[in-house]
Amino acid sequence: MSLALLENDLLRHIAQSGHRSGDRLQPLDELAPALGISVGKLREQLEVAKLLGVVTVRPRTGMLVESFDFLPAIKTSLLFALARDPHQFEAFSQLRNHVEFSYFDEAVARLTGDDHARLREIVATAWMRLNGSPIRIPDHEHRELHLAIFSRLDNPFVKGLLEAYWEGYAAVGLNVFSDYSYLCEVWRYHEDIVTAIAAGEVETARKLLIEHTKLLQQRDARGSRPKSPGRTRRSEAIPA
Repeated sequence: MSLALLENDLLRHIAQSGHRSGDRLQPLDELAPALGISVGKLREQLEVAKLLGVVTVRPRTGMLVESFDFLPAIKTSLLFALARDPHQFEAFSQLRNHVEFSYFDEAVARLTGDDHARLREIVATAWMRLNGSPIRIPDHEHRELHLAIFSRLDNPFVKGLLEAYWEGYAAVGLNVFSDYSYLCEVWRYHEDIVTAIAAGEVETARKLLIEHTKLLQQRDARGSRPKSPGRTRRSEAIPA
């Protein structure tokens, strides 16, 4: 790639000089003349680098280069889009669904026995919240379960996009949905997906994932609890 296309002197310097995660950059007053720009302009470029998660600034330590993470850039862009029009989340949600479907087999193949145990633990915690008194929405577990399935992928762009989805999910208020029947239906699917994954039934797990993603669409369209697409359940919720 031509570094000239990277219209930020600081980012270009970091990429060109081969800086790695944890490397310390020169102070601004030393780096600015080396780059041939003013300290003021360098400060502006530093803010961009910080927003992208490329650089962090720590007291008494200075500027440190961070490992690449796609999330900060896409998160900022997504939250801005949702601030202007919350309905944009539907388009991003469709993108996220296609990414999950496309990478599901590869992601599941990389999971270990410990990962399977962790997935079962997440499901168990979610049911404890749903069947507790008072009932609590397992929004953290919902995010954790999906991201855990794809956690072994060696693709920062896929993982960043999937993580950004959950930032948008919270931003538009979907994590506070309180219809108990709907939440139980969601977690029945989650439990069945995890069971299929642990059993090596990847195709079954992927089909359940696809069915599960239709729940939100049906809920929004009907304004009420969506009906199951007619699968055979492996488990039932414990009545609250």
